[in-house]
Amino acid sequence: MTDITTALVNKPVEEAISYLLEQYPGGVAFSTSFGQEDQVISDIIWRNHLPVKVFTLDTGRLFQETYDVMDLTMARYNQPIAVYYPETAAVEKLVSEKGPNSFYESVENRKECCGIRKIVPLNRALEGVKVWITGLRAEQSENRQGMEILEWDAQKRLYKYNPLIHWGYDEVLAYLKEHKVPYNKLHDKGFISIGCAPCTRAIEAGEHPRSGRWWWEQSHKECGLHG
Repeated sequence: MTDITTALVNKPVEEAISYLLEQYPGGVAFSTSFGQEDQVISDIIWRNHLPVKVFTLDTGRLFQETYDVMDLTMARYNQPIAVYYPETAAVEKLVSEKGPNSFYESVENRKECCGIRKIVPLNRALEGVKVWITGLRAEQSENRQGMEILEWDAQKRLYKYNPLIHWGYDEVLAYLKEHKVPYNKLHDKGFISIGCAPCTRAIEAGEHPRSGRWWWEQSHKECGLHG
């Protein structure tokens, strides 16, 4: 366990982020997709006036409800959110050559789309960042159960801080209710994990939380952002 990890363990999230800001002033960023976990972290950041860069990736295929909660969030906290879009030329080439729904045809095509619409913009957003805060939770998928509260991302050359990694879903819901945090109304309709509109569906009772993402394929249910 690194000295930084030791300093973070058992600290409230706001104190842990403050510590990271002391260690890496101007180098801490949080990526939000406006899901329930991300809304918890945004509230903690802004409620405690923490100078963290908050950004989001707009793939161009999001639900209207996602834009609605983004609008509500910006109005509620009166704070800027940096928005990163995919490169126009890359999207035009992909859709011109393979059509608007190529991601349904193969895992490779789907990952290509995710790469253009998510990975490339993410890499731009993380330029110069030393600590990347995420809303990952271990319960979300098998791929995330082995993740730690702080991890070194060798490819991106930065730390990933996962403050909610050990939170349960009930804890997330309780926080949102207690602090009256805006949330995506699709969550009330069975959408637990919300991504791009063509690639997300509601889940039935008892289904895995990630089963609504890329439901037509057998995969780790990841887009490449976190594995």
